[in-house]
Amino acid sequence: MKTHKDLDVWKNSINFVTRLYQKTQHFFSTERYGLTSQLRKSAVSVPSNSSPVK
Repeated sequence: MKTHKDLDVWKNSINFVTRLYQKTQHFFSTERYGLTSQLRKSAVSVPSNSSPVK
């Protein structure tokens, strides 16, 4: 294993984040800074924290 990008969990989580961003584009504009923002931040935290343990 060379980097975290080789991990299946990282690849799947990036795919999840991409799909979530696409879905939340269709939320009401009133939710832009509420629910949408919170969902996106939590989704991005998954691939951000999936680095290999040394």
